[in-house]
Amino acid sequence: MELLKTGIEKLDEAIGGGLLEDSVMLIIYDTYSMGWSLGVKILQNRIDRGDFGVIINSVLPLSSLSMEFKIANFDIYETARTGNLGIIDIFASFNGIQYTEPFVYYTNMDTSTFLPKFIALYRKMLTNVIKDRRPIGLAVTMDGLAFLLGEEQYIRILQKNAAIKETARIKESRKRPLNVFLVNKDRVSRRFISWLALYSQYIIEFYSLEEGNEEKMVVRKSPLPEFEPKTYKFRLKKGEVLIL
Repeated sequence: MELLKTGIEKLDEAIGGGLLEDSVMLIIYDTYSMGWSLGVKILQNRIDRGDFGVIINSVLPLSSLSMEFKIANFDIYETARTGNLGIIDIFASFNGIQYTEPFVYYTNMDTSTFLPKFIALYRKMLTNVIKDRRPIGLAVTMDGLAFLLGEEQYIRILQKNAAIKETARIKESRKRPLNVFLVNKDRVSRRFISWLALYSQYIIEFYSLEEGNEEKMVVRKSPLPEFEPKTYKFRLKKGEVLIL
């Protein structure tokens, strides 16, 4: 069983050794938390190891998202222009924004056409740029998708997508993806988070504190036999994550 490293030694240790192929890591945080930056760091580290990054953006214009990511020392435009990152832009697709950059994938989209059009964009990216590399997906964010599509509708989409992934696993011979789901728990119901947890093999939850710049980080779930749930301290310092 091959374990893929996150590039953060303390995190790999916390989850029992690394990430399984085709697995999903769910990162849960609150309004004032910087826990989302952990997902950005995993994305960056896996790209540095030869994977292809796929950002699924549903919350911000690309210029604003780029500014947010710079907090974690990740330059979206630079990484994309080197041919190592693509953006499936759901926000642009729903709001009629048209970009000229070839690494931004979008189309006219609404709630009734979301899944087939999303799959078509992803397949186009697979054919054109991902090819034989492993995709590492970062969903920014699951609460954004729930807002655009409705929680109930998106739960059904998750189920359908799980079936599509299983079929691809059986029929296709290629490197299987890794996925990181970001969700702000202050924007969705507990029921929605419960469904996300069901479809996630790894779960990490962050709690921002009223004082100081450290957060509580709870590693709640991993499928690996070496895993034990544990609480850590988390901090983002000068763009780098610290797990203590």
